[in-house]
Amino acid sequence: MQDANRRPIAVRGSGWAQRTAAALARSRLTPNQISMLSALFALAGAWVLLALPGAAGALLCALAIGLRLLCNLFDGMVAVEGGKGTATGVLYNELPDRLADSLFLVALGYAIALPWLGWLAALLAALTAYIRALGGALGQAQDFRGPMAKPHRMWLLGVALVLAALLPAWRQPLLLATASIIAVGSALTCVTRTRAIAARLKGTGA
Repeated sequence: MQDANRRPIAVRGSGWAQRTAAALARSRLTPNQISMLSALFALAGAWVLLALPGAAGALLCALAIGLRLLCNLFDGMVAVEGGKGTATGVLYNELPDRLADSLFLVALGYAIALPWLGWLAALLAALTAYIRALGGALGQAQDFRGPMAKPHRMWLLGVALVLAALLPAWRQPLLLATASIIAVGSALTCVTRTRAIAARLKGTGA
């Protein structure tokens, strides 16, 4: 049965994901270590994006985003399906995610010479997670709806970085548009999640 407080990810049921998660569960890696590894990939991705302003930096940052998302997939699978969950699992599942989001988005802002936009996108991304967690604290199932939930933000940024590497003349407008879409989309996500929480509260008379 699907856990209502677990992000729905279609690929979780695929054969390769199940086999990889099973192999990780047999290893000495813990779910918490995998979660922390996602933040390290984000730190590396943010660094290469700024240190290598050409195509190599963009592609390596896109790779780091993919690795971060794989960590986000497998930490939960190792914890739940692999039976290696701990009392601190929720803590380690959330905090590295917020750090990783901020690292990627703030670096994006500096990469396009608009630091304020990167910080704004990071703030709004963190706020989407806060509102989701607030719904959970109010006794509701956590709401992972978009339009710019974490996977949407990261896939959009990853694709934009690959395109920026392939089309260097379009790098600045591509990344500027991406940062803007993430900021606006995250703001809309905050609205949609807040409205859904309020509707459920009204429905229960809370």
